[in-house]
Amino acid sequence: MAVFEDEPGSAPRPAPGRHEIGQSLDLLSVAELDERIAALKAEIGRLAAARAAKAASRAAADAFFRPA
Repeated sequence: MAVFEDEPGSAPRPAPGRHEIGQSLDLLSVAELDERIAALKAEIGRLAAARAAKAASRAAADAFFRPA
């Protein structure tokens, strides 16, 4: 195991702010983990808003095209 990050054969640190599902979290500090948690929560909110907008659009289309 390498003592310094710059040594050949040492595992590269993940890019700050970027998270890949399933990646090792061993090299991240508590602050970096907190930043990633906040970023992922923001992304979940963005996805939920997009899903709600699409569901509303679908419901409006279904109501418009529903046979009377």
